[in-house]
Amino acid sequence: MDDVNERHKEKMQKIKAAREKLMATKTQEKGLIIVHTGAGKGKSSSAFGMIMRCIAHGMPCAVVQFIKGTWSTGEREFLRERFPDECKFVVSGEGFTWDTQDRERDIAAAQSGWEQAKAFIRDPEMRMVLLDEINIALRYDYLDIDEVVTFLLNEKPEMTHVILTGRNAKPELIEAADLVTEMSLVKHPFRDGIKAQPGVEF
Repeated sequence: MDDVNERHKEKMQKIKAAREKLMATKTQEKGLIIVHTGAGKGKSSSAFGMIMRCIAHGMPCAVVQFIKGTWSTGEREFLRERFPDECKFVVSGEGFTWDTQDRERDIAAAQSGWEQAKAFIRDPEMRMVLLDEINIALRYDYLDIDEVVTFLLNEKPEMTHVILTGRNAKPELIEAADLVTEMSLVKHPFRDGIKAQPGVEF
């Protein structure tokens, strides 16, 4: 057992030394364009976790929620009720596209949300802006992908982080992003007839 422990210690020492050498080369900071996409669950949940971190660090932040307009979500109630000064929260959608069944209204809601998003992003006090489910609005061409990408690349302040969530992120957005995570679906209870539940899905 002593030999096993000693070999483990030596291995961990080598890993630590290599890690410290690697970390010494990472010296830059910048505001990131972050994309959470894919068919799996957790895109918005992960992004809201980042918003919680910002609040804990005293970093002003904002959320613009596309598509989910009529759906009462836990994160919306939590942030609006408990952290209204730390995190601005705007709802621009009226519900999922199959709920509204009105393309013109969906486009108008998405455009309104995008205008508010641009205002938040341009605000030099904001450190992080979450555009929740904007990828859905982009997928259905409610917003112009070229306009969104051009704005993010040219007008986003240097140290502002912007997170864009939703399935089917467009290739242009993935190309422009600094960090892209694709959530893969392995299993989901919906397939077994279990509906969306508070605390898990919303």
